[in-house]
This record gives sequence, structure tokens and C-alpha cells, in this order.
Amino acid sequence: MSDAPAHAPAAAPRWTYLGPSGTFTEAALRMLPGAEHAEATPMESVPVALDAVRRGDADGAVVALENSVEGAVSITLDELATGAPLVITAEILLPIAFALLVRPGTTLDDIKTISSHSHAQPQVRNWLAANLPDAHWFSSASNADAARLVQDGRYDAALAGEFAAGPYGLVPLVTDIHDVEGAVTRFVLVERPDRPTVPTGADRTTVVAYIVDDHPGALLEILQEFAVRGVNLTRIESRPTGDGLGHYFFSMDAEGHVADARVGEALMGLRRVCAAVRFLGSYPRADRVRPQLRRGTSDAEFANAAEWLARARGGGEI
Repeated sequence: MSDAPAHAPAAAPRWTYLGPSGTFTEAALRMLPGAEHAEATPMESVPVALDAVRRGDADGAVVALENSVEGAVSITLDELATGAPLVITAEILLPIAFALLVRPGTTLDDIKTISSHSHAQPQVRNWLAANLPDAHWFSSASNADAARLVQDGRYDAALAGEFAAGPYGLVPLVTDIHDVEGAVTRFVLVERPDRPTVPTGADRTTVVAYIVDDHPGALLEILQEFAVRGVNLTRIESRPTGDGLGHYFFSMDAEGHVADARVGEALMGLRRVCAAVRFLGSYPRADRVRPQLRRGTSDAEFANAAEWLARARGGGEI
């Protein structure tokens, strides 16, 4: 008989994220349940963070998936579509506003060079043109890395979260910088494949579909599998497979859970018409929005139709 306690505490999760410390990704990670007990390790890139999960060196990775202004984060889409399979188990919605971080004593007139992550610059393009038209912008591995480089004297200013100022000895010269009010970035927690989370009624399912060949109506065939079953797509992106011009895969988010009849049947239909389909998880929506079901698309109506078909096949009363 084991001497282990009947209710031994679960080990603290080991999560990776795009570092260094002070990124928006870290801020998103801190919003996850249990984050206060997690072992959070910064990584130099999204691929490195995800590969640590694939190797088993981490239990999960928090990565940015899309921004309400700039759109999808291509490196995340590509990494999840290839390599050893991973699945999304949670999502986080983080409001995004930038601060202009500088070394103490720096003024706007002193700023000749600015750095940030490449996904950040388009979100503040108009602000930069209006306030620092002559400054040169340079890309960094992350916004926090830009802050580190300002600390080291390489650049005059960084566009990052205001919370990144302290760790790098900087001060926020201007705060609440954005071109679009209410910008939000969607982050996801990615883990090794396991049984999907239990349906909540307000869920999202993510899949990647590879078309058989480039032909008229190829995208329509994919969309029809969802449309005829009343499954709404909340995001669809085309990405090159790398096999040459004209070869693409589609990354999609759908309302609902793989356990829902309408979603399950849509995925089966997708698998029939596509060369390959990668299931990337069903998980609770961070905004808790429930889908509006059209007539004929509830689980009960799917079950009723299946029973009718069984009677028809068995010679029973229909």
C-alpha cells in the first residue's frame, strides 16, 4: 500500500512564454487560474516556448494568437499547424495599450530610435507619425526585449507595457498609447494532446485544414461543412504550406465544442473533403459568449434525426 497522502497537492504547472520578463504574454499568463503557483519560464521566441512543451520540459506555453487591430500572429499559427501536435486548453483576452519607456531624463526631443515587437508597431503607427515623425523604428524579439535594449543604451525608447518599466530601470514618458481604442490581444495556453476540457456551453474549437488541391470552390467546400450545420466561424486565416505558391492551409476558430453534435459532424465533414485536418482543441471562451443556435442544430435535434434515420434503416415506423 502506498504511503502517499490520499489528496496529495498537484504539482505546480510549468509554463513557458515569450520573454524576457515584462512582456504582454507574461501579463496574460498571470491571468490564468493557478498562475500564482506556476513555474513561469521566459523563452526567446514562440517556437522555442512551444518546443519546450513538445519535449516535455514544460507543461504548457502561453502564446499570442491574434490581435483585434493587427490580426493573427503568423508565427503562432504556423507553429501550431506543423510539428508534433499540441492543443489549446484555455484562452486569455488582454487589453493592450503601450507606454513609451525611456531612460530617466530622456525627453521626446531626445528620441531618435524606438524599438518594439514587430506586431506592436502597426498598432501605434499613427501615434508615432504624429508625435515622433523623425524617429527610426527597429524590431525586437519582444516588447520587453526592446525595453532591455533601451536599458543597455542601444535604443532611445521602447514601446511596451507600462509594467515593463520597473524591471529595466526605465520610466514611462507617455502612457496609454494606441491608435485604436479598446485593442485586445487573444492569448492561448497550449499543452500536449489530452482529452478536451468539459463543454461549458460557451466554448471555441480550433482546427487547421489542408485542402486536397487548389481548385474552384475549395474554400467553399470547407465553409459549407460548417454552414449547413449552423456552426459559426469566428476566425479563418489562410497560410502558405511552404510547398510553393498556391499551396495553403486554413486555420479556423469555430463556436462550440467538439462534443457538440453540430461541431463534431462539421469536423467529420471537413475530414472527408480535406487532405488533412489537425484538431487544435476545444476550450472555454474567455468572453463566455454562448452561440446562438439556429433551428435544427441543437444536440437534441441531431439526436432526434439520428433516431429517425435508424428507424428508417430498420424498417420501423417513421
